[in-house]
Amino acid sequence: MAFDARVIANVGVLAAIVETGSFARAGEALGLTRSGVSRAMARLENSVGVRLLDRTTRVVSLTDEGRRLYSEVAPLLNGIEDAVTLTSGSSVAVRGRLRVNVDAFFSRLLFTPHVAEFLSLHPDLSLELVARDQLGDLVGEGFDIAIRFGMPPASSLVARKLLETHTITVASPAYIKRHGHPASPADLARHSCILVRDSLTGQTIEDWQFRRGAEVANVRISGRLTVAEWGTMLGACLEGVGIARVKAIGVRHLIEQGALLEILPDWQGEGFPLYALYPSRHLPPAKVRAFIDFVQARLAPEQADIVGEEIMPPVAEFMPRLVLG
Repeated sequence: MAFDARVIANVGVLAAIVETGSFARAGEALGLTRSGVSRAMARLENSVGVRLLDRTTRVVSLTDEGRRLYSEVAPLLNGIEDAVTLTSGSSVAVRGRLRVNVDAFFSRLLFTPHVAEFLSLHPDLSLELVARDQLGDLVGEGFDIAIRFGMPPASSLVARKLLETHTITVASPAYIKRHGHPASPADLARHSCILVRDSLTGQTIEDWQFRRGAEVANVRISGRLTVAEWGTMLGACLEGVGIARVKAIGVRHLIEQGALLEILPDWQGEGFPLYALYPSRHLPPAKVRAFIDFVQARLAPEQADIVGEEIMPPVAEFMPRLVLG
């Protein structure tokens, strides 16, 4: 197929449809009519020889071929946009819309307290936070970046480690007053613990592992409450329902306020790195760089083992464990 500059324009229309979710909104973003968007997509599909979008009266979604094409061209479009910005002398300009794929724990406990400051720093930027249990198809669904706990998936995404945290064991003062303070991991077997259901397997996690130096302790826990998301778990723990395991980075303020007590502080739970995942290492958009820098600046000072290195694909498989609290 001979090069045709119109192909790039039509690809830009495809990107707008993916990012906005409809032909009408893509047309508004590009200054085109709905029929103009439809004609551009028809030309692009004729050029490549396959259908790229499945259309119904309510939903527009990428076909497998469309997802493959978009995953290849999206980083290039971002690079072109940022290259123009750099060339024009506005390398620090942060504008447009930023779509971020996050888990609910990060969104509610870690980022929400800082979101007003982030938006005030970048008045020309609009932010869309989408909280999901699973990472999903970052590029195919039109996300600019994802922020996730655990080892990143094996993919073409660039992964930048922002910080490292670990799980701690906590309970409310009311619970400790009624049931006493566990003196060792083994004591937890006689307490009521809040159980968590693994979102990947659907199985309840009933074994907690603790480390103290080279010493390892595995405890089979039990309790009357099982949850599937961190908000319910944390709320129940604060109300004295039972003992919970949570990521330390999300509850330090509650411990400092006295709302929660750390149980077995000498025994550490499993570690969780926090990663930023994005499509292209070359010329990442200024808005992506601004978001990463902001998150690291606000969260990293309170944590140890801040790394900030990039991992180029392929990388290790995603940690097959629920990343609640």
